[in-house]
Amino acid sequence: MQQWYLSYNGQQMGPLDTAGAIAQAARNPNGHCWRAGFPEWLPIAACAELRAAGPATGMAAALPPAFQGGGRSDVIDYRIHGEDMQFVEIELDPGESAVAEAGAMMYKDAAVSMETVFGDGKGSGGSFTDKLLGAGKRLVTGESLFTTVFTHTGSGKGKVAFAAPYPGTIVPMTLSNYGGRIICQKDSFLAAARGVSIGLHFQRKVMTALFGGEGFIMQKLEGDGLVFVHAGGTIMERQLAAGERLDIDTGCVVAYTDGVHFDIKSVGSVKSMLFGGEGVFMATLTGPGKVWIQSLPFSRLAGRMLQAALQPGRDEGSVLGGLGRTLGGDRSF
Repeated sequence: MQQWYLSYNGQQMGPLDTAGAIAQAARNPNGHCWRAGFPEWLPIAACAELRAAGPATGMAAALPPAFQGGGRSDVIDYRIHGEDMQFVEIELDPGESAVAEAGAMMYKDAAVSMETVFGDGKGSGGSFTDKLLGAGKRLVTGESLFTTVFTHTGSGKGKVAFAAPYPGTIVPMTLSNYGGRIICQKDSFLAAARGVSIGLHFQRKVMTALFGGEGFIMQKLEGDGLVFVHAGGTIMERQLAAGERLDIDTGCVVAYTDGVHFDIKSVGSVKSMLFGGEGVFMATLTGPGKVWIQSLPFSRLAGRMLQAALQPGRDEGSVLGGLGRTLGGDRSF
């Protein structure tokens, strides 16, 4: 069960269940709210999950046009387990669904059915052409043509869990709290509530597309529901003011909100490019908006593993290398 906390002029209330939070917010919307998964306290009027409490000021206009006045995503509960090798357990009510990348499932209750669909599984409607276009978008971003939809077909509560593909952090994001749209790297999406759209985001500048680390195409997550994004290592969240710029290693960019401007710049002098170890270009993110940064890009982890695999005689702790391991009994001729 989701637990909410409300704050009015420094006085905190909670924990409250969702119904209780909506009722309290209806009585007094002039405060802030927080629940597990929120990186910070949000104004009640800006929280789409409590929109039943009253008019959400500016929220309808902030959502992408495709979602204004449209159906909402399923409201799901979740719990994230683990520290370095995390997985997320999603709790579904009867009729609710979660969408995940093919192969991401860890376990599920028997009452939760599993169906593989074309595209992002946003809805069961739409023509075959629409579904084919959705699948094509996923193929262009390097993902599978298919996603898997998990639906609770029984009574009571049903659970399904999804595991991260490599060590890192699973980050929950409610899209309605970020204007209804998040731009993220191609392989970071893990799972979402049914109703979230997984589309394409094209880098407009050729240089940014070629040397921006994430390539010409990134993923665009749209809607008002909950999504789970996976980042390598430890993740840091940074709120950028208007005009504030942050220089980041291109591989460390996980996601950013729609108002952030993504570009690239050279690392500096020729000496820095050749011997600095940071490559030729770095990413620049300019506010206003929020960015998510990872400490261990998978490309960096894979590069180190490949380097070690291609140098079997290398020994980190001995100048004797492979001979030292042989003499020490670690291997034989």
